[in-house]
Amino acid sequence: MAELLRNPERLLKAQAELEQVIGRGNAVEESDIARLPYLQATVKETLRMHPPLPLLVPRRAGATVQVGGYTILEGTQILVNVWAIGRDPAVWNDPDEFIPERFLGQLDIDVKGQNFELLPFGGGRRLCPGLPLAMRMLHLMLGSLLNSFDWKLEDGVYPEIMEMVEKFGITVQKAQPLRALPLPIKK
Repeated sequence: MAELLRNPERLLKAQAELEQVIGRGNAVEESDIARLPYLQATVKETLRMHPPLPLLVPRRAGATVQVGGYTILEGTQILVNVWAIGRDPAVWNDPDEFIPERFLGQLDIDVKGQNFELLPFGGGRRLCPGLPLAMRMLHLMLGSLLNSFDWKLEDGVYPEIMEMVEKFGITVQKAQPLRALPLPIKK
């Protein structure tokens, strides 16, 4: 929500898709998600930039291996920095820019652990067991909020000056919480 309010043109694009597919003000159903590619791209882009956990659950190397010219010894504890991968300019063009369109069209990347450039829920045997529920709820909640209300930032806050600094801990969250006002839909 914060990234969309910071990027009003993308907020309008997401709302336009919702209006075209299910009608402005109508309830978003789970069956609608597959027909909302821009909403899906928005969730992926948000997870790329703001993964729920900046570091995945630690892993231990099962054998000595060579990775990227480095020797990783058997038994070494490995921490995967998903936050840094999502912001890596070698992987992503304009990594600090919120661009949901990067996930539309040819770029077929999902969040289910098969694409190493986007691992917000981990991968393999340690894939987050809550992934299916999280993906349903993220789309439903965001779609419902966007389709049920118009949104305005609190007085004195403008998209250009909106603070997006993150506070790191076990999870990542905005250092300064988002304060937005839901407004009735203008018909």
